[in-house]
Amino acid sequence: MVRLWPGYDPVAAAARLNEAGAPYGITFAAREMVANSRLALEAAEFARDHGRYGEVHQRLFSAYFQKGLNIGELESVLQVAEEAGLDPPALREALARGTYRQRLEAVRDLGRQYQVTAIPTFIIGGTAKIVGAQPYSVFAGAVESRLAGGAS
Repeated sequence: MVRLWPGYDPVAAAARLNEAGAPYGITFAAREMVANSRLALEAAEFARDHGRYGEVHQRLFSAYFQKGLNIGELESVLQVAEEAGLDPPALREALARGTYRQRLEAVRDLGRQYQVTAIPTFIIGGTAKIVGAQPYSVFAGAVESRLAGGAS
């Protein structure tokens, strides 16, 4: 894991996130480090191929943001995958072989094409780009505009 920038207050940051997440029942742990999520992303692709993407994605989110687990560590990713009903030895083998690296590189290239600089970023209809956690009305407006033939 990588230490966050100097002067960063993880408790204050978690408090802000918890305030924003409260209406949705989402809580956040104070984080002093940022995990490299490559293994978790590869595991999510493994889960997609095994019909468990939604559950693994939710569990990885919870493990990292709510429980403070380091999803950059292989054993943490395997633990989450097992809890979601996946086969840890098969996942370990796929990760060791790099089975999903090309898929992730293709997604990274697509992100560059759309000039994604923050997460989450939503691309609607190939033209509308919504960055960050936004109110429902922003998404509804973008979809309505796209359905009406607009490019916003």
